[in-house]
Amino acid sequence: MVRGKTQMKRIENETSRQVTFSKRRNGLLKKAFELSVLCDAEVALIIFSTRGKLYEFSSSRCFSVNKIVERYQRKVKDLHSLNTKQIQENTQVKEGDDINITKKLEQLEVSKRKLLGDGLDSCPIEELQQIENQLERSLTKVRARKNQLFREQIEKLKEQEKCLLEENRKLKEKQRSLSKQGVLLVGERRPAVEEEEEEEEEEEEVVETELELFIGLPERRMP
Repeated sequence: MVRGKTQMKRIENETSRQVTFSKRRNGLLKKAFELSVLCDAEVALIIFSTRGKLYEFSSSRCFSVNKIVERYQRKVKDLHSLNTKQIQENTQVKEGDDINITKKLEQLEVSKRKLLGDGLDSCPIEELQQIENQLERSLTKVRARKNQLFREQIEKLKEQEKCLLEENRKLKEKQRSLSKQGVLLVGERRPAVEEEEEEEEEEEEVVETELELFIGLPERRMP
């Protein structure tokens, strides 16, 4: 028959609670003994009942429960001391890192001021020579980058010029083609020879008209 699962809560019936305590206590002592024998482990077990009665078990004949507890306390103390030491060492390392970072930042700030030309009074000739060389290298890089940008811009302008020239050539060809077909574009003037011929024809028409108007005697009017 399968036993039902025991609900983990306080047993309200005092008699049942006492019976369960006795059974579970003996089982726990038995398991502690088996663990010490099978695994050669040092086991100490301390149990207090609800009435304050003490039950204890020690796996070692040479050491009582008190000795095992003392060993446990020493171990806990050593572990605590070790953890404290590690924390202190980590703290010291962290503080040392912070100090080193602070010093590096100060050195970088000093170097920056010197590169800008400030605080050079206390610098020896060797350090001034190093600063000058560094500035020369930086200036060379800046000029190289500037020339590269100029070359890129010139290449872009050349490409744009090439595109505009090609477009202008196409427009001229289109204009010549339309001119051959006798079509004048907007804003385009006709050849000068054609304009002069038209002007001469207009002048001849005006002269002929004037001659026709003045030939013959004037007519007399009756009073």
